[in-house]
Amino acid sequence: MTQTADKNIKSEIERLIDLDKLGPNGAALEITTSENERAALAKRFGFMGLPAFSARITVDRKPGGQVVVEGRLKGRIVQACILSLDPVTQELDDAFRLVFAENVTEDLDPESGEAVLNANGDAPEPLTGNMLDVGEIAAEQLSLTADPYPRRPGIKLEDVLPKTKGGARRAAPEPRRHPFAGLAALKDKPRRDR
Repeated sequence: MTQTADKNIKSEIERLIDLDKLGPNGAALEITTSENERAALAKRFGFMGLPAFSARITVDRKPGGQVVVEGRLKGRIVQACILSLDPVTQELDDAFRLVFAENVTEDLDPESGEAVLNANGDAPEPLTGNMLDVGEIAAEQLSLTADPYPRRPGIKLEDVLPKTKGGARRAAPEPRRHPFAGLAALKDKPRRDR
């Protein structure tokens, strides 16, 4: 997860919080996205459209150096139906909570070098530096909230499969022949004397 500000990669809805300047009551942020930001997010995540997207996020520093980010996403996503490719709209209203901590290292796969998910769901995310991009956190939560298999209501697979010519039903598949059926036939055959 890209939660810290990377100078080379800029989030579509970058909203930076300086953790060194975080007060005792933390910080609250209201993210209202522009049309250009929503279009960039839709392109990034492969949505047909993102007509509305906003988030309310709080950032609090807890004892032990942990930083807790809590928020609520609201909006509307338009995606292509997995069967018909027609537009499917999903309304968003989802809460999330993430915990970050310094000196936490990500477990990496030795072969690919990619981060490995921790089985402990409450394990803190690594925190590097003093800047936290809560806009990127909101963007990542948006991608996790989106339905991975959007489907238009009432549509079935049979509705999109090609129809056979003449309206005839397809013949039942032939039963599979057992690989030793030929040997069984030889066993029952009478032997000829040589």
